[in-house]
Amino acid sequence: MPSDGRHRRVPGLRREEVAQLASISVEYYTRVEQGRLKASAPVLATLATVLRLNQDQRSYLLELAGKDAPRPRRPHTQKVRPQTLRLLDLLGAPAIILGRRMDILAWNPLAAALLTDFSRLPDKQRNYARLVFSDSEIRERYGNWEAMAPDCVAFLRMEAARHPDDPRLSELVGDLAIKDSHFRQWWAAHNVAAQTAGVKKLNHPLVGELTLDWETLACATDPDQQIVVWTAEPGTPSHEALAFLASWVTTQPSTPAPPDAGEPARSAQPGRHHDRR
Repeated sequence: MPSDGRHRRVPGLRREEVAQLASISVEYYTRVEQGRLKASAPVLATLATVLRLNQDQRSYLLELAGKDAPRPRRPHTQKVRPQTLRLLDLLGAPAIILGRRMDILAWNPLAAALLTDFSRLPDKQRNYARLVFSDSEIRERYGNWEAMAPDCVAFLRMEAARHPDDPRLSELVGDLAIKDSHFRQWWAAHNVAAQTAGVKKLNHPLVGELTLDWETLACATDPDQQIVVWTAEPGTPSHEALAFLASWVTTQPSTPAPPDAGEPARSAQPGRHHDRR
């Protein structure tokens, strides 16, 4: 709301401002607020939007009003823009695109060489948190696994707050909690995090030990997508090892990645893929 110059005794919207934003009369809103009028579910939904309530608060509002909460909408299919894919290919560093619930939507060949050949994984397994906790090769590759794995759990906690009705997120958390005691312990701690940078240590079978800085870049066209890039400090053994890995990738023959069962092949380059989930 634009400032009208009047002094506010307390923060927040005045009744007339709430009514204005909800496109209802002040009298109507006052009667709803005081419990003298039962508003319809659409009006309550509009008020919840005006007051910026989260999903749990919306459900509580509708429950207080004796209304059935609407069924959660199915999350829209995430698609990586062609322009973003081109950017991924142009980066001279390992990079992946993470979507909701840490799904791996796309990657470049160097990222596949650094971590694993994502194109050979079933769609359901292309999830960063799932790989960290259930893939023995990934688990062994991270030299500081017990230091970095809790960050994945904390990030999923943030996702659960943003998308409390996401069935695929609930399924992921349930699967990992059943299969891994560490995940159960860290999930029960209720820690949350939205880290955008850090350091990871990897034990790579081809180039040996690596100490890499990682950074996340937000996609302006989709706030639920992030580009994660790994780099090494120039002049270090890790920088030389990463350069050697990059040169090794360029010498590998380009062979089509095997398609998933019942699906056509979607990439003609090993490791370069984007998933339209």
